[in-house]
Amino acid sequence: MEFDHKTIEPKWQKKWQEQNLYATTNNSDKEKFYVLVEFPYPSGNGLHVGHCRSYTALDIFARKKRMEGKNVLFPIGFDAFGLPTENYAIKNKIHPRKATDQNIANFTRQLQSIGFSFDWQRVIDTTDPKYYRWTQWIFLKFFEKGLAYQTEIPINWCPDCKIGLANEEVVNGKCERCGTTTERKLKKQWMLKITKYAQRLLDDLETVDYLPRIKTQQQNWIGRSEGAEVDFLITNSTEKIRVFTTRPDTLFGCTFLVLSPEHSLIKKLKPEIKNWDVVEKYLKAAATKSDLERTELTKEKTGVRLEGVTVINPVNEEEIPIFTADYVLTNYGTGAIMAVPAHDERDFEFAKKFEIEIRKVVNPLKNSEEKCFIGEGIAINSGKFDGLKTAEFKKKIIELLKEKKTGKTAVNFKLRDWVFSRQRYWGEPIPIIHCPKCGTIPLSEKDLPLELPEVENYEPTETGESPLAEIEKWVSCKCPNCDSMARRETDTMPNWAGSSWYFLRYIDPCNDKKFADSEKLKHWLPVDLYNGGMEHTVLHLLYSRFWHKFLFDEKLVPTSEPYAKRISHGMILGPDGEKMSKSRGNVISPDEIIEKFGADTLRVYEMFIGPFDQSVSWNEGGVIGIRKFLEKVSRLANKKTIDCNEDCPAEIPDSFKRTLHKTIKKVSADIKNRHFNTAVSSLMIFTNEAAQLNLLPLPAFEKFLVLLAPFAPHLTEEIWEKLGHSESIHTEKWPDFDSQFARDEMITLVISVNGKLRDTIQVAADIKKTEALALVKKSEKIQKWIEGKKIQKEIFVPGKLVNLVM
Repeated sequence: MEFDHKTIEPKWQKKWQEQNLYATTNNSDKEKFYVLVEFPYPSGNGLHVGHCRSYTALDIFARKKRMEGKNVLFPIGFDAFGLPTENYAIKNKIHPRKATDQNIANFTRQLQSIGFSFDWQRVIDTTDPKYYRWTQWIFLKFFEKGLAYQTEIPINWCPDCKIGLANEEVVNGKCERCGTTTERKLKKQWMLKITKYAQRLLDDLETVDYLPRIKTQQQNWIGRSEGAEVDFLITNSTEKIRVFTTRPDTLFGCTFLVLSPEHSLIKKLKPEIKNWDVVEKYLKAAATKSDLERTELTKEKTGVRLEGVTVINPVNEEEIPIFTADYVLTNYGTGAIMAVPAHDERDFEFAKKFEIEIRKVVNPLKNSEEKCFIGEGIAINSGKFDGLKTAEFKKKIIELLKEKKTGKTAVNFKLRDWVFSRQRYWGEPIPIIHCPKCGTIPLSEKDLPLELPEVENYEPTETGESPLAEIEKWVSCKCPNCDSMARRETDTMPNWAGSSWYFLRYIDPCNDKKFADSEKLKHWLPVDLYNGGMEHTVLHLLYSRFWHKFLFDEKLVPTSEPYAKRISHGMILGPDGEKMSKSRGNVISPDEIIEKFGADTLRVYEMFIGPFDQSVSWNEGGVIGIRKFLEKVSRLANKKTIDCNEDCPAEIPDSFKRTLHKTIKKVSADIKNRHFNTAVSSLMIFTNEAAQLNLLPLPAFEKFLVLLAPFAPHLTEEIWEKLGHSESIHTEKWPDFDSQFARDEMITLVISVNGKLRDTIQVAADIKKTEALALVKKSEKIQKWIEGKKIQKEIFVPGKLVNLVM
C-alpha cells in the first residue's frame, strides 16, 4: 500500500469520532487509569510543535493502557481566562470572548488533526459559565471557612497598564504585558489562606510519586525553617518589633534591627522619627522596585536609620539602632530582621557601609579565613553561654527568651498567602457583595453563576480598578441580607483559579447539581499520571494541591492529594536552539508538518527527537528520516506474508523470532518508563529485519503493528484494515513477550576488582559462575590487578557483573 497521509489520516479521524472510539464509560468493570495532560491555554497563535510533545507522549501512554485492558480516562479542555487572552484581544482589537472562541476552535482542529485519543465528550472551557459557576462556588466555600479574605497589601503595579500584577506576571522587574518597570503599591486584594496548609503541603509530598526535582521545587517554594520569634522592645515605649530568626544563638551579636519599607510600624513611629523627610523619601523610592531588584545579592545595600528611635536587645539589654532597608521584604517572616553582621553576608555589607559594630559571636569548629562566618560553631562573646556548640546554645537561648517572655520556638514558611484578585476584565467575577450596612456578603449559591457582563471597553482603567467597576448597571445591586442598595466586587479571579480543579470536572463535566458526583470522584481519583511543563511544577501544582486538600477537608473529594504521579517533559527548541517564540521567528506549526509529512510522522518524530525529559532542538532532517521509516512500514504491508507460528519455513531465521519478542519487551518497558526515543529505535530495528525477509510471518507483523499503533495510529489502522480486520487496531490486546526468546544471547559482563571497574567482556547471557570466573581471570587487564594477591571473595551477579575482592 502507498502511505498517502492526506487521505488516510482524515479518514480515520472521522471514523474514530463517529464511533466515539475513545469515549470513557463510568460503568466499566475494568481497572481505571486516569491520564492527565495539562490543558492548553488557547493563544491566538495556535499550537506549535513544542506543545505536541506532551500530548503525544501521554496519548501513547493512554492507548497502551487501553490495550492492556484498563478503563482509561484521557480528557482535554481549555484554560482560557487570564492575561494572555486579554493581551491578545487588546492588541488585535477583538473582544476576549470572540478571541477565545476562535482560538479554541483552532486548537480543537489542530489537536484532532494529530489524532489524539482524547474523550471529546468531556471537553471543558474555564470561561464557560457552566464551568466557572463551580469555580465561584468553591471560592464561596473558602470564604465561608475564613480562608478567603480581603486586605491591603503591597502589590506589583504597572504604571503604564494601570493594573496589578501577580509575581508570575512580572518578568525581570518588568510588566509581562508591556515591558514597563513595575513598582510596589498598596492595594486592597482578595487573598486565599494557603499558608494554613503549608505544613501539610510539605508532609504529603512523602505520599506521592513525583520526580525528585519537582518535590524539591515544591519544598523550596514552601520554604520551611525552624527557629525562634524574638520581641525587641522599643525604648521608652510599649511597642515592640517581632523578628523571626533561624539563629537565635547569634542574638548577642545583633547590633541593629532592619524593617522593610512597608512595615506598618514605621508610620506609627513617625512622631518619634527625627529625620522623617529622609525616611519618607526612601520609602517612596523603595516602592518603585520589584522584589527581585530589592533582593539581588550583588546590588549595593541601601537604607536609612530611623533617628530618634531605638530598641532593646532582650538578651543583653543593649540599646541598638533601627534602620529601614529595601533588602528586607514585608512578605517574608515578620517584615523585620535582627541584623548580625559578623554572621550574615547581607548584614555584613550593610554594617560596613553604615559603620555599625560587627561583633563576632560564633567561632568555627575548624580554622576559617571568612570575614563573615555563617556556619555553626562555638559560642563566644555571649556571656554565660560561651563555649556552647550551636545546637545546644539554640535550646538554651530559647529557654532564656521564654523566661523573659521575649521569645519562643517558631516555624516560619517562605510561602505567603495567595494574592487572588486581579483588576482586569477577562476572569471569573468574584461572587461577593459589599453592603454599607452588612459589610462583605457572599452571593447566594442559587444566584450562581455570576456571569461576566458584556462590555465594549475591556481595557484597564485609568484608576487601576477593574473595567467592571465602570459598569454601573452591573455593579449596583441589592444586598441579599437587608435588601438595601449595595455594590458588587469588581475584581476578578486569576487564571490560576480555573486550572486548580479542572481535573475534577473532567470526571463529571455535565453535572449541573454538583461540581462532580461523589461516587464518580471516588472511582477516578487520584489522577494516576499527570504530565506537564517544568514551568508549572511550582505554582500551578501547589495551588491545585491546596484546593484539593481544602475540598478533602470539606469531604467533597475522597483523596488528600490530587495526583498520584507527576512527571514533566523537556522543551522542543527552535532549529536555532532557542525557545520557540513569535518574536524570534523560530516557531514551527504542526499544521506545516502535517501537510507535508503527515500527523503520524509528526508524532513519531516528537518521540524520537530525544529523551522525553530533556530539551532538544527541532530538525527537519530528522522529520524526513521518520517519514522514510513509516514508508518502509507501509511497504511491509505489501510484502508476501505467511500465516504461521512454529512451523514457519526454514528461510525465516530463528533470530527474527527473537527480534520480535525483544521488541515487545523493549517497547513495553520503554513506554512505561517514558523512554519513547529508544522505543522508536526498537521499532526501527524490527522493521529493518522484517524488510530483509522474503516471507513475513503475519502474526509477527500484526504484533509489530499493535506496538507501533500508539505512535502512528493512522497508518497502523489503515494497514490493519487492509489485512482484513473489521475491528480497530486500537481495541487489540497489547502483546505479551516470551522471556525465553526476549533475553539477549550475548551480554556485556562488567568486571570489578575491589568494587572498581577494571574491564568488560562479551559473554553468553546464560553463562555460569565457574565459566565466567575462568574468563575473567584470563583477562590481561584483570591479571595486573590480581597478580600476586589473594582473592578473598568472588561475587557473581548473573547477567551483570563479577567483583573480585582482594
